[in-house]
Amino acid sequence: MKNYKKRYINLMLLATLALSTSCNKDFLDEELTTAYNKDYYKTEAGIQALAIGTTYQVLAAEFVGEVPLAVSESGTDEFHAGGDPSNWIWNSYSSGFKAFVTVNNANTVAANTNWDNLYIGVGNANQLIEAATDIVSTNDAIKKTALGEGYFLRAFSYLKLVSQYGAVPLNLKTSATVQLEFTRATPQEVLTQVIEDFTQAYNLLSNAGAPAKITKDAAAHYLAKAYLFRASEINDSWNSATKTADLQQVVTLSDEVISHHPLAPNFDNLWNYTIADGANEKLGELILSAQFNNSTLTTGGNQQHLYFLSTYDQLPQMRRNLAGGRPFSRLAPTYFVYDVFDHVNDSRFWKSFQTKSIVNNASGAIYKNGDLGIMYVVNNASDTRFAKTKNTDAIIYSKTGKTIPSVYVAYAADKVGLMADVRFPSLSKYMDGNRIDLSNIKGSRDIILARSAETYLMAAEAKIRLAKAGSASFADALPYINAVRTRAAYKTGENRSAYVDGSAAWTTSGQAGIPISYIPENSYYESNNIAVTTNATSLTIASVSALPAEDMAVITKLGYGSDYDRMLCLVLNERTRELCGEFHRWQDLSRTKTLVARAKAYNIEASPNIQDYHTLRPIPQTFLDGVYSSGKPLSAEQKTEMQNPGY
Repeated sequence: MKNYKKRYINLMLLATLALSTSCNKDFLDEELTTAYNKDYYKTEAGIQALAIGTTYQVLAAEFVGEVPLAVSESGTDEFHAGGDPSNWIWNSYSSGFKAFVTVNNANTVAANTNWDNLYIGVGNANQLIEAATDIVSTNDAIKKTALGEGYFLRAFSYLKLVSQYGAVPLNLKTSATVQLEFTRATPQEVLTQVIEDFTQAYNLLSNAGAPAKITKDAAAHYLAKAYLFRASEINDSWNSATKTADLQQVVTLSDEVISHHPLAPNFDNLWNYTIADGANEKLGELILSAQFNNSTLTTGGNQQHLYFLSTYDQLPQMRRNLAGGRPFSRLAPTYFVYDVFDHVNDSRFWKSFQTKSIVNNASGAIYKNGDLGIMYVVNNASDTRFAKTKNTDAIIYSKTGKTIPSVYVAYAADKVGLMADVRFPSLSKYMDGNRIDLSNIKGSRDIILARSAETYLMAAEAKIRLAKAGSASFADALPYINAVRTRAAYKTGENRSAYVDGSAAWTTSGQAGIPISYIPENSYYESNNIAVTTNATSLTIASVSALPAEDMAVITKLGYGSDYDRMLCLVLNERTRELCGEFHRWQDLSRTKTLVARAKAYNIEASPNIQDYHTLRPIPQTFLDGVYSSGKPLSAEQKTEMQNPGY
C-alpha cells in the first residue's frame, strides 16, 4: 500500500469521477472522463483501482498544497501569520473572508477548494460502496476490505464537511445525470450517517496493515471522534438525547484502540525521519497515515515541510540548503504555544520545534561554517537576563566562546517579542531532508492522521464531559492524560539538549556542495538557564484541584471557574502540547466553541476580527451560484438563506 500514490496516478483516469464547480454544473456532478465506462467498476480489478484512487484522494491529496494549514491551523490559538501573506486571510478573518475569499496571490486557498475536494472524495466513495456492494464475489478483498474502505472514506469526508460547514448536502448515491438541486442536511442528519458509515467500516475491516491501510482500529478511532464531535458544545441545541451514550462509546472505542497501539517510548521517535518508509513511519502508536514515497515517478508529494519554517536563509552567515528546508513561512507559533509547555520538565516543545541552526555561509574573519548561527531562546516571562529580543553578534555560545550571529529571545526587557518579526522557532514535525535538492518541494514523509496519543486525549475529554453529566468524576480523566504526559517527561540519562527532525535525512547529493545548517541540538539549557542534568522529570497531575502552572495561566486568562471549564481547558492545552501542528486545532476549538475566546486571547491578527459566526466556514459562492431550486437558479434571497449566518 506504501506505493499507492504511484498506482493512484497510473489508475487515476480509471478510478475517479470528474467533478465541476462551474455555474452550469453542480459540485456533485459526476461524469466519466476516459474510454472506460462504469462496467469497469463491475470487475474486481476496477473496484480495487477505485479503492486506491479514493484512498489517495481522501487521505493524502490535500497535503500536496496549503488547504490543511489554511482550514485546520490558521486563525487559532496555536499559529498566527508567518512571513508570507499568501493565506493570511484564513488567519485574520478579515473582511475579505467570505463565500469568495479575497485572493492575495496564486497560492491563496479559495473558499471552494476544500469543499470541492471533500465532495470529490464523497463521490468516489459512493462509487466504491456501490460497486463493492453490487458485484457478485466471495473475495474478502472486495466484500470486506474495499467495501469497508468505501464506508470509511465517505464518513471521513463528511466528518470534515460537517466540522467545517455545519449543515451540508448529504449525497449517498452516484448519479448518471446532472443534478442541480440540493438542500443542506442538518448536522444531526450528517453525523447520524457518519456514525453509521464508520460503524459499517468497523464491522467490515480487519486490523492488518496499519498505518498504511485503513483498519478496524482506524474506524474505531474515527468513530470515537465522530461521537465526541456529536457530544460537543457546537451541537448542544439538539444532542442531549445522545450525549451520554455517545461519550460512553468514545471511552469504549478509545480503550480498544489504545490496547492495540502502545505509545512510542520517546516522543522524538515520531519525528526522527531519516528515510522514506523508515522506522518512524511504522511505529505501533500510528493508527493511520497518509502515504507518500520518494519515487521519482510521482509528482506533488507531501508539501507540509514548506509552510511552518522561518526564513533562516535571509539572516547573516546563512543560506538556503536542503537540510535547512525551503521556508515558505506561512505560519508562526503564538505565545500560547511558547508558554503552554513546562519548558524544564516537558520534552515535547524541544522535540517539536527547531531552535538552533549552524552557520553555512560564513563570511568575514569571525565565523566559519559549523559555528552556531541562529538561536531562539524560549524563556519565561520572569527571566530578566536579556535586554533585547533581537541580538546580533552579541550573545556568546558557551561551547565555542564565540558570539552567535542571530539570537531571538521570547521574553526580553524591550518587550518586542517574537511575533513582531518573521523569525521564530520552526515547527519541525514535517521537515524533510530526503528531497532531491534544496528547491524541490516534493516531500516523501507520510502524514500522521491518527495516533494513539490522540486517542488517549479523546478518552480523557469524554470522561470530563461524563463528569459534567454526573456519570463520572473529573479525576477519571487523569490516567489518560497522565499516560501521554509520562511519555513526554525526560527519562533518566536523557540528554535534554539533543534534538532531531527530518532534516537529518539530508543527502550529500541533495546538498549539492552547500554546507548544512542542521544541528542536532536545541536551546533547552540556554532558554531555561539551569545546570546540565540527566535526572528524570515528572509531569504527573495528581489532582484536578492542582493543575500545572502553565494551565492555570491559561485558565486565568480565559476567565474559567467551573471544574468542567478548567478540565476542558486542560485537555485542549494537552492537545496542543502533544498534537501541535497536526491539523486538528481549528476543528477542536470550533466544536468546543472555544475558538473565538482563544483566538482573541492569543492570535494577534485574528483578535480584532473574529466573531462567533466564524465557528463555521462560509458555504462557497461557486456552489450557491450553481444550485437550482424548482428548476431555476437560486435567487439572492435563497442564496442568503442557504449560506451560514454572518457571511
